[in-house]
Amino acid sequence: MNARVKGFAFTAFAVTLAAGPVSADDSFGKDLMATIALQGKPCDQVVDAKRNGDSDYVATCKDGHRYHVYVNAQGRVVVEKL
Repeated sequence: MNARVKGFAFTAFAVTLAAGPVSADDSFGKDLMATIALQGKPCDQVVDAKRNGDSDYVATCKDGHRYHVYVNAQGRVVVEKL
């Protein structure tokens, strides 16, 4: 994946993170799923997402995978498998 696509995905995710409450059924769940996929992690559908703080979420996928998704101090989106 080229840097331009990754930059766009980061921008879309960062804007979405500021949007407010999390509902896995809405477009935020889809944005979270796309962010996870862009990091090369498997996630067929986000069924639950918990907000831990600003730009900090735990997403649970339908296939059972769980991820910590956040923006680090350098401003990069990080996806860590839990």
